[in-house]
Amino acid sequence: MGKSGFYQHDGDDIVFRGFNKISIDNKGRLAVPCRYRELISVQAENSLVITLNPLDRSLWLYPLPEWEVIEDKLASLSDFDKQSRRTKQMMRGYATDCQLDSQGRILIPKELRDYSELSKKVVIFGQGNKFEIWNEKAWEVQRVEWLETTGDDSVPTPESLQSLSL
Repeated sequence: MGKSGFYQHDGDDIVFRGFNKISIDNKGRLAVPCRYRELISVQAENSLVITLNPLDRSLWLYPLPEWEVIEDKLASLSDFDKQSRRTKQMMRGYATDCQLDSQGRILIPKELRDYSELSKKVVIFGQGNKFEIWNEKAWEVQRVEWLETTGDDSVPTPESLQSLSL
């Protein structure tokens, strides 16, 4: 087990976890929570890639080595399948390299802030190999909506979740 906010297993696999409410300054800079900074420095030399989440109005922030794995997976998708092509266009087309500055901040491009409706207050939470960044109010609305459908017998449980034991 590692420091609070992440753990490491099988040598190099890093898994981010945890939830934080933070602010974005007027220039669009977001301070990555302190508990993740050392790991990002060591594992990614402060290099990150931020892109839009093609499924929700949020952003995904990857350490560069993790993004390179995702890029390989995207490259393997067929351009002849419309959904695959759209996913590649959205994720790779909006992917932006960023660096943690000396104060642990990243600059989120205006286009990505606009897409995800990021303003002053945001939430960032670990999602294994990446972070997810949401407008705080949008996240609260989405979370309530998802929780209201949890356990709803009229919504079928996906096969991928049927054997999950928590």
